[in-house]
Amino acid sequence: MDFKDWRQAAAQPEVEKEHAPGGRFHGGRFSDYIEEQIRAAEERGEFRNLRGMGQPLKLDTNPYAGEKALGYSLLKSSGYAPVEIELAREIRQEQERLEAQRAALSQRGRELRRRRVAPFASEKRAYNNAVNKALAAYEAKLRELNRKILTLNLTAPAALHRSSLDVEKLVSEFRAACPLFS
Repeated sequence: MDFKDWRQAAAQPEVEKEHAPGGRFHGGRFSDYIEEQIRAAEERGEFRNLRGMGQPLKLDTNPYAGEKALGYSLLKSSGYAPVEIELAREIRQEQERLEAQRAALSQRGRELRRRRVAPFASEKRAYNNAVNKALAAYEAKLRELNRKILTLNLTAPAALHRSSLDVEKLVSEFRAACPLFS
């Protein structure tokens, strides 16, 4: 190993040249190397027929995003949404699912009542049991939805706030829509 006097090295800085693979680049800055690589790729035609070429740019800007705009755009381009948007979507889907279950049970009761032949006692009991179980699950789900709505209202901007569900009113509407057989 050769001895190198560090005092002389500080007095006379050596100019180190960067060399690209293949030895074609002889500039002094890395940005020059990058520009040279881009120019060479353009000459080879690697930028022709790219996906989305000739189409307008999708410049979706959210004026309310503020400092989170970059994060939101990354989430959106990856197919994800912010936590508050996902929670709002989950609440909406759960409400729709509950209403669909209630409508199906109500339809089943109407069909039993419309039949020419009166429903058998076992059919009435089965329907009444199904309504009672569904009603208990419906009320529990509504209370869970109210907890989620409260969480949403605490974390989301005011534009995304939702009002709490009136559980007692919705349960009474459920009972009215699905009357029990006597």
